[in-house]
Amino acid sequence: MNTTTSRNWLLKYKLYHIPFWCLYHYLWWVVAIGNPLKAANSIILFPFYIKFGFYVIFQAAAVYFNLYYLIPKYLEKGKYTAYISLLVLTIGATACAIVGGYYLCAVVSGKTFEALFGPGDYCFLHFFGNALPSTLASMTLAMSIKLTGSWLQTKRRQQLLEKEKLETELNFLKNQFNPHFLFNTINSIFFLIHKNPDVASASLAKFSELLRYQLYECNDKQIALSKEIGYLENSIELEKLRMNSNVEVSFDFQQQPASHLSIAPFILMTFVENAFKHVSKHAGTPNWIRIQLQLQGSLLVFTVANSSAADEYSAPIIDYGGIGLKNVQRRLDLVYPGQYELDILHDAGSFEIRLQLQLAAARMPQLLST
Repeated sequence: MNTTTSRNWLLKYKLYHIPFWCLYHYLWWVVAIGNPLKAANSIILFPFYIKFGFYVIFQAAAVYFNLYYLIPKYLEKGKYTAYISLLVLTIGATACAIVGGYYLCAVVSGKTFEALFGPGDYCFLHFFGNALPSTLASMTLAMSIKLTGSWLQTKRRQQLLEKEKLETELNFLKNQFNPHFLFNTINSIFFLIHKNPDVASASLAKFSELLRYQLYECNDKQIALSKEIGYLENSIELEKLRMNSNVEVSFDFQQQPASHLSIAPFILMTFVENAFKHVSKHAGTPNWIRIQLQLQGSLLVFTVANSSAADEYSAPIIDYGGIGLKNVQRRLDLVYPGQYELDILHDAGSFEIRLQLQLAAARMPQLLST
């Protein structure tokens, strides 16, 4: 029998549990006798190891019969009366079998019970009274371990399912945004082709950069903040090309080292896209979009404000901006729980979003040891 076959055989028949049961019964005898040395002598000396073997073998058999037959066949199927009846019968039969170990000790040694165990009134009920509590304790311990293991396994499975659910939902929300942005950008380029082919050519160059970013550089859960800012700047420039000349767009960002910080992709762009989508289109009054990004250590403060028409705010704010704002707020809840503040301010002439986001340090690649 090779090593792999032996290991599989041990696992299949739970033989690796034997040392546990031997140690368990030894500790039980230490508690009962009150002396570790006397307990050890009562186990290893002839003929007491026979009695010890009866405790180990029959109680282990009863435990596994309960765990792997009675519980799946009766308890888990709701057959409570049958389960309790068979469990009581199993415990009683096990205690009776263990009593046989006492009698076998006397027969093998050729001594009386008094000579083996000291003075006393020995009978079947006396030995049964010793075996029954021990059997009950073994069954209770085993069921507690089994139930605890099952609970931990179920808890771990629930955590994995929740993690998979969150990742699926995040991917859905992220993919939900990309087609939305691409659709708007393609519309912008289509508009520029008829208005100014040269500008449309420049727009296509920027658009290719944006596609490359989306396809190859933002597939991770977190990306470098500097890359996200570069993507944001290109997107703003592309949006500005299709805007009328009476819309003033400003992007205020004081260049600071940001390579050590990371952010979830497309978080910021949703707010910018929303501003370009809903900026006012007044003919005689200024129309404007103001974007400001500040870093205060690892705290990012992002403000996007735009002029708006009064009739755009007749609906509740939760409906304003369509699917984009709902999407990004859900992503913030999932990716940055308790790590962000989002304030939305609106009045008859303006709409403003202020995001404060606690960023994490970007993961640095580990150098291979030489």
